[in-house]
Amino acid sequence: MSRTSLSLSVDDVSAFAKALGRQLAALERAPGHVELLNMVSRATGYRNFQHFRAQSEAASRLDVPKPAPAPVDYRKVKRLMRYFDAEGCFVRWPKKHSHQGLCLWVLWSRIPPRRVFSEREISELLQKEHLFGDYALLRRELFDRGLITRTPDGREYRRLERKPSPEAVELIGRIGA
Repeated sequence: MSRTSLSLSVDDVSAFAKALGRQLAALERAPGHVELLNMVSRATGYRNFQHFRAQSEAASRLDVPKPAPAPVDYRKVKRLMRYFDAEGCFVRWPKKHSHQGLCLWVLWSRIPPRRVFSEREISELLQKEHLFGDYALLRRELFDRGLITRTPDGREYRRLERKPSPEAVELIGRIGA
């Protein structure tokens, strides 16, 4: 008989470890295989392993997408926050290409979606969002990186709807959209 692979996702690994530790401490002997499966299942919030397996199998039959944990480099996010002041204004243009792209996501998040802007309007919006006085650089970089689109004559600009990286999402949340 083949074994069904079940993946387990834990939101708070610390709470998981504490719950599992309490269950293990209550035992006087080493738990068996089934006991350990039940303990792990209870530590993640299920009644027992059968409950966990039933939920997993039902989700797979319904084609519920499994949320893949998106790793965030919090050290990088902390470094990127230096490019913004306390009010969330872009203070200086980063030297690193990778930092530039992530900082542009914050500006992208401040451009209203599904709206057409003239070149003047998009320039005014970008001018309000930074302190180093080069809105043309920001407009050009947003376009070059595929975050906004424009007509060939440059008269109309629109925000392109894209999914930011996990670091960009975290930065947008911390800086404030």
